[in-house]
Amino acid sequence: MADSRLAEAAHSSFARHETFAPRFGWLHKAYMQVKENPAAFLAEDAPVLFGVGKNMVHAMRYWSKAFKLTREHADPSGKTKAQHASPTWEARWLLDEDGADPYLEEPGSLWLLHWWLVSSRPGAKCWAPAWYTAFHLAPFSRFTIADMTQVVTRHVNFSFSDGPVEASITRDVECLTKMYARTPVEQSGSRATYEDLLACPFRELDLLTSVGTRGKQEWQFTTGTRTSLPAHVLVYACLDYAARDTQGSGSISLARLANEPGAPGRAFRVREPEIVAALDKVAMGRPELNRVDAVGQRTMSFSSDPRALAWDILDEQYDYVTLRRGFPTRDEWSAQYPQLAEAEKAEKAEKAERKPQDHQLTTQEIA
Repeated sequence: MADSRLAEAAHSSFARHETFAPRFGWLHKAYMQVKENPAAFLAEDAPVLFGVGKNMVHAMRYWSKAFKLTREHADPSGKTKAQHASPTWEARWLLDEDGADPYLEEPGSLWLLHWWLVSSRPGAKCWAPAWYTAFHLAPFSRFTIADMTQVVTRHVNFSFSDGPVEASITRDVECLTKMYARTPVEQSGSRATYEDLLACPFRELDLLTSVGTRGKQEWQFTTGTRTSLPAHVLVYACLDYAARDTQGSGSISLARLANEPGAPGRAFRVREPEIVAALDKVAMGRPELNRVDAVGQRTMSFSSDPRALAWDILDEQYDYVTLRRGFPTRDEWSAQYPQLAEAEKAEKAEKAERKPQDHQLTTQEIA
């Protein structure tokens, strides 16, 4: 089922980034600190540990959770009510010094993180509801800050009983544009400043562009072939999405993968032909993965657990990180950080604070 109601896909979490989009080096630095000390974000000398200002520490904490690189949980000792943060197995796979890409030098890693940010599955819902709404639920591709704020506000009011003030949603939308849209200097092809380059790596994905005229700033989601999006990462996302519905063999239509709210097509702004091309490339030599063409419909079929298959395909893209000496299995990582499993179990058991209405929002209702 599509995540057409925001509460089914995301937590009620707004303006936790302190207006800072994620910067180069933040995620790796955060991972290395919480790996050694789950209370690192709470330390009095946290600004010294992380090498940033106090507000940026809060932003690093939020983005680490939003990208599903950390899970927050109660202090095991019970000495404080403040939440500690433990690194997920995915963070170990990607960001450790002997991980897949600790310094995010590969464009595919940014696409992967983007998927983790705006995707949702049971036990790992999205922590960035404004981002989820913008990519998956908004009925337009071109917008102003006010346009997107209105859409997010409508979905929030429909889905959550205690939504934030509108100013918090506006700050989220402004942060989203800063995160993905290149500055006028970058768009013009002129030489960007060092600060421009440090500002946010996700601008390299070219998902959003500034199209407004002076006096009316507007943005537009781009579409088309994503030359920097590896086929393996796209197919990983497709299987990861399919895994929400089944843990065994099955199939999912490519139309759903391209168009359904919550699916990779909307997250990456790619169409069905791009998914077909990626699937054909990755499935070559893999009997457990196929494209099936039936009358009027193309599907992706898989003969094994789609989540396990997804990770095998992603791991192949990065020269099989999981086969490297000393790399922990998921069970070994959970044994090292037992609070992770407890936090996931608690999230799966969590119910919406207010039962959604029986009808779904339509484009006319949102507009």
